[in-house]
Amino acid sequence: MEYLLVALTAFVLILPVELPDKTFVATLVLSTRYPPLPVWLGVVAAFGVQCLVAVGAGHLLSQLPEKPVALVAAALFGAGAVVLLRGARRADSEEKEQEREYAGRAAPARSGLRAAGASFAVLFTAEWGDLSQLLTAGLVASGKPAIPVFFGSWLALAVVSGLAVLLGRWLLRHVRLSLVRYVAAGVCAVLCVITVVGAVTG
Repeated sequence: MEYLLVALTAFVLILPVELPDKTFVATLVLSTRYPPLPVWLGVVAAFGVQCLVAVGAGHLLSQLPEKPVALVAAALFGAGAVVLLRGARRADSEEKEQEREYAGRAAPARSGLRAAGASFAVLFTAEWGDLSQLLTAGLVASGKPAIPVFFGSWLALAVVSGLAVLLGRWLLRHVRLSLVRYVAAGVCAVLCVITVVGAVTG
């Protein structure tokens, strides 16, 4: 039961962080160039590697003294809240800029394994040091078990990329990205407070 709750926590944290992010826009652009299924498989594979690295980094941090690590994790969550709040107002205009950027990166039309490989390469190189990676590492560093954090984070990224492939244009027209960022900032702020309280009282 604990593992399920941890995976759900990771999922709920990462999903709103990535929904208005460049991850979503990049996958949407790729799905206009290549067949949707290979795009999704390539993107999900790239996210799997990145989540594995983030969880590994968080595990290494968790070997350090507990209270300082918990405070660093809380700082990551707090920084995530600030970044999302500051970017919320610009979210809708930034989406257009990001769309043009990834359209330039995408190669000419491909299919099958070549489309999956191209999608993997674009997302793999674009997402290092992304907020979702920092938050995933922060969850593990704060003491959450690595395996459910990995699967919760990876599933959230898979869902975001799936939504981009299937409903991307409709979501961008009907969902205010700024509102999603405000919600994500709230989730990060709550985790920051919980982690600080746990570090001080633990």
